Amino acid sequence: MSFYEKHLFFCTNQKENGKKCCQGANALEFWEYAKHKIQDLGLAGAGKIRVSKSGCLGRCALGPCLVIYPEGVWYTYHSFSDIDEIIEKHVLSGEPVKHLFLEKASL
Repeated sequence: MSFYEKHLFFCTNQKENGKKCCQGANALEFWEYAKHKIQDLGLAGAGKIRVSKSGCLGRCALGPCLVIYPEGVWYTYHSFSDIDEIIEKHVLSGEPVKHLFLEKASL
């Protein structure tokens, strides 16, 4: 049994030497946006939704990325509207947002 209904992990890793990384795509700003949106919707807390920062999730080449558990669905995003769509469709309605899926080839 999971402590949270859903747990969103945003990679906010910053690599050195100019290598591609999620933080290079402003991942921290997107994490903060998602966290506040979930709080504003009254969905944050035990038994509800958690939005967390993570270190490297190992998929930097396709980032920025986030993964949602318990489903284990991986997403990429490039705008606040992408985050809104993931929250509205996947988190709130249980409908995966297929056009934002992270490519499986990078596994």
